[in-house]
Formats: sequence, C-alpha cells, structure tokens
Amino acid sequence: MKRKLIFATGAVVIAIGGYLLVHGGKAPRYDYRFDSVSRGDVDAHVITTGTLNAVVSVDVGTQVSGVISNLYADFNSVVKKGEVIARIDTTLLAQAVEDARAGLAAARVKAANDEKIYQREKALVEKQLDSQANLDSAMTAAATSRQALLEAKSTLDQAKINLGYATIRAPVDGTVINRAVNIGETVAASFASPVLYTIANDLSRMQVLATVDESDVGMISTGQKASFTVEAYPGRTFEGIVSQIRLAPVSIQNVVNYTVVIDVNNADLKLMPGMTADITVDVADARNVLRVPNLALRFRPPPEIVDSAALRLAQARLAGTGNADGVATESPGSAGTVNPGGAGLATATPDSSRLPAGAASRRRGSPISPLFGHVVRLPVEEAEYGITNLYPVFIRPAYRARHHAGRGRVWILDARNELTPVYVSTGVSDGRLTEVTSDSLKPGERLVLGAWSKSEDNSSPGLLAGGPRYGRRF
Repeated sequence: MKRKLIFATGAVVIAIGGYLLVHGGKAPRYDYRFDSVSRGDVDAHVITTGTLNAVVSVDVGTQVSGVISNLYADFNSVVKKGEVIARIDTTLLAQAVEDARAGLAAARVKAANDEKIYQREKALVEKQLDSQANLDSAMTAAATSRQALLEAKSTLDQAKINLGYATIRAPVDGTVINRAVNIGETVAASFASPVLYTIANDLSRMQVLATVDESDVGMISTGQKASFTVEAYPGRTFEGIVSQIRLAPVSIQNVVNYTVVIDVNNADLKLMPGMTADITVDVADARNVLRVPNLALRFRPPPEIVDSAALRLAQARLAGTGNADGVATESPGSAGTVNPGGAGLATATPDSSRLPAGAASRRRGSPISPLFGHVVRLPVEEAEYGITNLYPVFIRPAYRARHHAGRGRVWILDARNELTPVYVSTGVSDGRLTEVTSDSLKPGERLVLGAWSKSEDNSSPGLLAGGPRYGRRF
C-alpha cells in the first residue's frame, strides 16, 4: 500500500514538472500596435449646443383685466416704440372713471359744507356764544372732509390710469415673434400680468445661449471665436464671438453647467429665434509642433515587457529635476508681470483685438484685479440694450494655451524587444493628437499604442477559422 502511494505521488510530481518545463519556461509573446510622432498643427475646441435668441426680447402684458377688443399687430409685424398694438374693452374702465368723478364732486360738496360749519363755530366761540367742544367737532369734520377729497381725487386719477392701460403700446422697436391672445379673449391681471405679445428688439443681431459643463468652462474666455451650424442651413457655418460667461450655475441631470453667450451677426435674417446650434469654440491652437497620439499617452503596458532598468532611470531623472526635460519647472506667474501682492498671479492685459465690437473701447484703461478678474465700468453713454450699469463688471481672466501644459509618458520598443519609457511635456490637445513641447522625441519615431499577448495555439496556423487566438489586450 505504501509503495502504491509513493508511486502515485512521484507520478504527479513528474507530470507537474514536465508541464512547467514545456509551458512555464516560455515568456508570453506580444503583438504591438504602433504610430509615429508627427509634426503639424493642433487645434483645441470646446464642442457644445445652444439656442438662438434675440438679444432683447420683451413680453408685452397688461396691467388691467378685461376682454380683448382689438388687435393691431400679428406674428412677424414690425412695430415701433409707442405704437398701439392692442386694446382692451373699456366699458367697465370708463364707468369706473365716471364713478370716480361723481365721488370727487360729492367729496367737494361735503368738504365745502364742513369748512363753512367750522368757520361758523369758530366765530361763535370767539364771541363766547358756543362751547369749545362744538368747535373741536367741527374742526375734525372739516379735516376729515379734506382728506376724503384728496382720496376722491386719487381714485379718479387711478381710474384714468387704468383706462389708459387698456391701450397696449409697443415698449420697444422690433418684430412680433409671438401673439398669445385672440380677439374676444378675457385676460385677468389679478396676480400676474398675462402675456399678449413677445417682441424681439433687433433680429439683425442675435445671440446663442450655449450650455457648457464645468469640465470645459475653464477653457472659455470672452473674445474667443466660435462657429456653429443649424439644421435649417446644413451647408453653412455661422461665426460668432464669445461675449459673456454667466456665473449662474445651472444643474442639468446632476451636471453643473454654465451659460456662455455668443454674439452673432444676423444681417441677412436667416437665423430665427429658437433654432438649435451645434457650436465649436476655438480655445487654443499650436502651429507646426510635434504631435503624439493620445492613445500613446494612455497606454499602460504589462510589467513583463517593460525595461525595468530604463524605467527606474527615467523615474529617478524625473523626480530629481521636477520636469520631464530635466529643467526647472517654470513658476505659474513667470509668463506675465507678477503682481507683488497677488501671490505670483499674472496680470496680463486681455487681447483687445479678439474682443467683440465695442468691447475694446469699454475695457481700455480698466483696472485689473489678479484675484477677481478684470473690473470694468461701463460709461452711461455706452450702455447697451437700455441697461445703465453703474457697477463694476466681473470678467474672468483670459484663457491661455499654457494652461494645457502637463506631463505624459509614452513607450518605445528598444532593440531587445522591451518597452522603454519616454517622459514628455504636453501642451494643446484636440482629443486625438497632443502637442509635445519637449525635445525627447523626434518626428517619425515609432510609439507603442497597444499590446496584446498571443496564446500558444498560435504556433499552429489555421487552427481557428477566424484567425489566431489572442489573450489579454493592453
């Protein structure tokens, strides 16, 4: 029995040893996907969507309730400020004016009568023919009548104002883009003013209200060029300029977004309010630079095919210099004039050549705050859209291409068929290619984008109809 157990144990050990000898001694084989370092241009964009709107859009309502008796404007009507565009039935309002006039006449009569009684009582008291109590009562009645007279005058004035409100006038020059009522419809202005018309002030100038999420809004700054398309004109690209980045956050499906305003010239009146725009904002560009594929920067190889000695040497060099190129890292404020009180923050003046028309003159000579952006005061004579802004305007500092600066690591295949790391300084990225600002790479040099191990069955060609069997992919 013991001999059989020893014999079985020995057989198992021999089998395991033979398997390890045949299969365990061979390192897995890998296939690689390559791409080359190139030289060219890299343009960074922020892509989003938005809605076209008139720059100034006014909802015309009514302050009095009643039945719509006349409408003098319809959809697409071009109106001037002060023109009559609707009327509300004035039957009850005119009657209220007549009632107020009658009340005022009665108040006048009563006030005059009470004043005579007061004067008569005053004369009698002076001759000591009446009591002081009667004089006081007469004086109080006269004062009350005078107060009632003032209230009657106020009631008449209010009734006349309400009668005037029955005539609806255009508050601005523009085009009617919506009519919300019909003749004979009753409008009630009890708690909120009902909307009769919506008037767009000037359709030759429009704006796109774009929604930009918080991960991309840091790359947006005023003055950047933007292009967009609309489905109504698929073959045409429209141009615009970023004019405002609103600070109010908007949460959409638990994602924080910000509204970016893009000014658009609509002189040919092709664009209409409410159109959906597919927007591309140009945020940065790099010309004639070294470029590497983003896949090369994201590649993480298996440890068994990495030249560990080269990796340790590159990591030690990186840790010792603080930069992938072996030079000292530039301080954030070295690209501009350092503000002594601003903790190294640059105070570069915004590029006025890229600002919207009229914005450069408003910003010229404006004081700059390194902590809270550019503080601008709009003179009263340069106020737009009827808004007189007497307060400083917050403007975020301009976005610079150097904000893209970072570090990355790519892999090349050496003569021993092992992967060697190369640390690089990165710049602008367009989502597919990334600028390389270091001189560690040369144009045409091959980079590894991916690797996958091959199974042992690959040695038998034609084993699988679909091709070789692959193992894990990296």
